[in-house]
Amino acid sequence: MIRETGTVLVFLAPLLAAFLLGGAGWYFSTMLLRPIRVIAYPERVLAVDEGEVALAPSHWAGQPGTWALRWTTGKSLLGPVRTANGTEVRRPVTGNPAPPPGTAVAVDAGPYDHPAELGLDAEEVTVPTPLGGCPAWLVPAPGSTWVVAVHGRGVDRRECLRALPTLHRLGHPVLIITYRNDDGAPVSPDGYYHLGDTEWRDLDAAAGYALGHGATDLVLYGWSMGAAITSAFLDRAAPERTAPVRSLVWDSPLLDWRATLRHQAGLRRLPRGSTELAALITRYRIGIDFDRFDLVSRPPRVRPPTLLMHGAADGTVPVASARALNAAAPGLGWPLRYVEVPDAEHTAVWNVDPERYAALLTEFLTEPARSR
Repeated sequence: MIRETGTVLVFLAPLLAAFLLGGAGWYFSTMLLRPIRVIAYPERVLAVDEGEVALAPSHWAGQPGTWALRWTTGKSLLGPVRTANGTEVRRPVTGNPAPPPGTAVAVDAGPYDHPAELGLDAEEVTVPTPLGGCPAWLVPAPGSTWVVAVHGRGVDRRECLRALPTLHRLGHPVLIITYRNDDGAPVSPDGYYHLGDTEWRDLDAAAGYALGHGATDLVLYGWSMGAAITSAFLDRAAPERTAPVRSLVWDSPLLDWRATLRHQAGLRRLPRGSTELAALITRYRIGIDFDRFDLVSRPPRVRPPTLLMHGAADGTVPVASARALNAAAPGLGWPLRYVEVPDAEHTAVWNVDPERYAALLTEFLTEPARSR
């Protein structure tokens, strides 16, 4: 009996391992593709006094720089950490009062919800895309070089607002777009994100909108998966749409989907091999070719001058991909300036030092080769 049981276990063990690995791969793929925005408030206010808020210690409570503090009914603005120890993190409250002690809150990289909060007028426009109308903010300015801003996966167009004052000051009209599966935008036919593989068509429509409403040149500005969308556009869109693109700005860009999946699997402690299986499952479900999203091996057809900013502390998209592209750029004929910020989390380069961020953006966009 013992010998027979052992034989059965030897036979079943590989099947069980394959089942578990397959389940992990399918779960990972589903998490990647489902456009569900989870609103969570994992932090807690301990005290509020003398213009300061004390938060329970956590990775996000101690983030450097300027952040928003959000709760179910409001938000305030936080300045850099003043003191931190094993029992609390204290930060100044620089805009709007903090909520009372005991409130569940989130420390959020995006402090603004609408251009009006920045003192800027914005028109709500509709970009006609292949799936239907996508809402966008159009912030007018006197120049003819328009910035088309593309947010990342799982967030919304508010992500782009931090750069808006600088872009407006430089005279650029800014079109802050939405794309399929965003709130207010059409849902993709299968209900899934396509990780840039189809979303670029909505950017293509937005570029056409800008060019049809007075733009003579374009600057593309992408955050996180917004970079994958812009790179797919530069690789696949018609020349009449890509030719006007004179420069590209990427904040915490997703430059290699496979590397990002490996990074995420490691953070989630998923079984070894789940990344490759998740990639295969994802390709089966949405038809994506991940090779086209490895920009070192497969750079886009059009490679304009690019400012790439990435945080060394990014826990979502590996900074190694940005370093690899920076090293490869000269051999790819890609004029690229790379700025790495030591303590910045994902899409939080602005938060660490807003003034430096504005200066970098201003310098890049006003260089003679990009000023028209």
